[in-house]
Amino acid sequence: MPEEKKIKLKRLESSKVLGKFMADYYYELDNAAKTGDRKIAWCTSVGPAEILRAMGFLVYFPETHSAMLGSSRMATDLIPKANAIGYSPDICSYLTADVGAYLEKVSPLSKVFKGIEGPPRPDVLVFNTNQCRDVQDWFNFYGEEYDVPVVGVHSYVGVQEVEESHVKSIARQMEEMIPALERVSGGKFDLERLKDAVRLSRECSDLWKEVLDTAAARPSPLTFFDGTTLMGAAVVGRGTQEANDCYRTLLAELNQRIADKEGAIENERFRIYWDGMPVWGRLSAHAKLFASLGTNVLASTYCNSWIFSALDPDDPFNSMARAYTELFIVRADAPKEAYIRDMLDFFKVDGIIYHDAKTCPNNSNCRYGMPQRIERQTGIPSLTINGDLNDLRLISDEQTKTNVEAFVEQLAENK
Repeated sequence: MPEEKKIKLKRLESSKVLGKFMADYYYELDNAAKTGDRKIAWCTSVGPAEILRAMGFLVYFPETHSAMLGSSRMATDLIPKANAIGYSPDICSYLTADVGAYLEKVSPLSKVFKGIEGPPRPDVLVFNTNQCRDVQDWFNFYGEEYDVPVVGVHSYVGVQEVEESHVKSIARQMEEMIPALERVSGGKFDLERLKDAVRLSRECSDLWKEVLDTAAARPSPLTFFDGTTLMGAAVVGRGTQEANDCYRTLLAELNQRIADKEGAIENERFRIYWDGMPVWGRLSAHAKLFASLGTNVLASTYCNSWIFSALDPDDPFNSMARAYTELFIVRADAPKEAYIRDMLDFFKVDGIIYHDAKTCPNNSNCRYGMPQRIERQTGIPSLTINGDLNDLRLISDEQTKTNVEAFVEQLAENK
């Protein structure tokens, strides 16, 4: 995407701490895969990672690999490889990009981390369909390829209010996974270890929420585009002390920015809420586009997906079931709209960007009149961007730029 003027994005110093955390995470997984000294579980990004940590598994999250395939712009060429073996171009491009990379034996990990060739071989795969049904098919593919067990939680969709019946059902499914995981791990489940993992996850969730909430300051010390990379530890490291330490360091820097009245962008004029997935291959371009217009995209539904305020170490199974069922993506439109209205008010937002991601209908909330309803309720205008999380063939950079510029002009006229 061409830029009319040179924009230099501000970097947080503590992002280096997060970068080291991610490097250590991948190297630990790689060493375990090569030596066999630890069992490895693959887990969906909002799956029951706490159970796996409590049972001694190292935990790998394939969505992070897919996001790297997107941000490295490898995904677009790999998706057709998965299409060729029967995976539709209309389904999740996380799935198709990742399967395509497996078939082609390539990985962005090998370019970023010296000595790592690709994702670690799993001993077991564990999914939760709370985010979408595609994860089950994704993990079943690898279960067959690696000849390892696949276990999972089948969640609810379109939930209005989270009832006790939902919680009990999901908690029971989590408990029923334990015998299969014990067979793979070779050890016995320890409830006290689970309580400790849940405690650390709740602490990570609370710290991550504090990080994201700093964007309520004027000017905001943080952008949504920052958040999409800083969230790595919340995704792959929840349940560990190291992730929590990273976020304390980050939070201190953000609070110092607030004290110094230092914004994440220069001359913040407008504040934007982003709903939907990022366009991974255009993170930098989009960050520069909005910054060039004095517009900070500062809050999102996506980054908040790793806030699990219901987690309670004294009641681990039920609280995990509730936390993973209260997720935005699981809910019906009415609670989703109430959530977004609260976010718009808290962050004092001027406008909303909805990303209609072609291959991610579950994370595209603009297809059934929600933008229009929220605008009627709040008076806050919105713009829908058509694109995709990973498949860059589905986005027009020029059209996006033109539409965003026109939207910001509209915001200026409304001031």
